[in-house]
Amino acid sequence: MNDRKRKEVEAMFKDTKAFSSFSVDDLAKAKAFYGETLGLNVTEEMNMGLKLHIAGGMEIFVYPKEDHQPATFTILNFPVDDIDKAVDELKAHGVVFEKYGGKLQTDEKGIARSKSPEDGPDIAWFKDPAGNFLSVLTKEKA
Repeated sequence: MNDRKRKEVEAMFKDTKAFSSFSVDDLAKAKAFYGETLGLNVTEEMNMGLKLHIAGGMEIFVYPKEDHQPATFTILNFPVDDIDKAVDELKAHGVVFEKYGGKLQTDEKGIARSKSPEDGPDIAWFKDPAGNFLSVLTKEKA
């Protein structure tokens, strides 16, 4: 790409407000889960889908897809101050946490505990009603 084209592309995307999106198989279940279970601000978008309003002014679009296939990777990560408290509260709302053995060992709560800061944060995975993977993880210390 020549310099002129590169500058045109940079100008086009530099100030755009990008957003993420993912599919679900049932918008009503998704709205209840993200709004009631997770406590996010959720709005409906002209019968096209949902907007999840995340801290910092971020928005994520959730759309229905008839032949939806759940993501096989984590689509949303929620940093929390206290992962044990977050897991306990979510479990009290019926959320089931994934359990893993082997290299990615989780404890009885479903939390993969970091052995050192270099290993990354403590993290626990769960699924939304459409089978998409989400996580809660320990916030980075400033």
